[in-house]
Amino acid sequence: MNARTTTRLSRAEGHEPVFWRSLWRQLPLLVALVVLWILLWDHVDVLTVVTGIALAIAVTRALYLPPVLLSGRFNPWRGLLLGVRMAFDVVVASIQVALTAINPWWKPMNSIIAVQLLTRSDFITTLTAEAISVVPGTVVVDIDRERGLLYLHALGTRTRADIARTRRNVLGTEERIVLAIGTHEQAESIRAERRARRAAQKGTS
Repeated sequence: MNARTTTRLSRAEGHEPVFWRSLWRQLPLLVALVVLWILLWDHVDVLTVVTGIALAIAVTRALYLPPVLLSGRFNPWRGLLLGVRMAFDVVVASIQVALTAINPWWKPMNSIIAVQLLTRSDFITTLTAEAISVVPGTVVVDIDRERGLLYLHALGTRTRADIARTRRNVLGTEERIVLAIGTHEQAESIRAERRARRAAQKGTS
């Protein structure tokens, strides 16, 4: 049995070559990288598309990317709430930052804040960091992936109450993302943490 016959038999049995199987799994990432390349150039032609494809393949083959584990779960209602709250936060924060920028008596008082996330998922961590950075006034400057820590620069944090509010906003964003697209285990963990936090607040009051 020669190599050509073996290849035909392996394909007939449904065993694709490793390269093509890996390429197929990374196809969404490849498409996203090509689209990003085109958006960066702001011009669509044959050369831009070809170079985008070549660079996308080079990046995915040469650089190690940790696997992203998707939950396969999506809650439409929670997803809608997440989108509405994101839009609301962006609008309110944009107005606040604009008013602060034109205030002649404003003295900047900013902070680098470490926020301990409730989950350890790389996917949830990335989405939370992106959602926080989209809202004006806060931007993630570093991520401690091993410990699940986000370090963000927050505008207008003059008091401990301002810092505590910023941390609550970050954890609230993470909570909404988990309830929308996280696993059932992550959602239950978030709900349990929320119940414990509310019970502690009632006990304190």
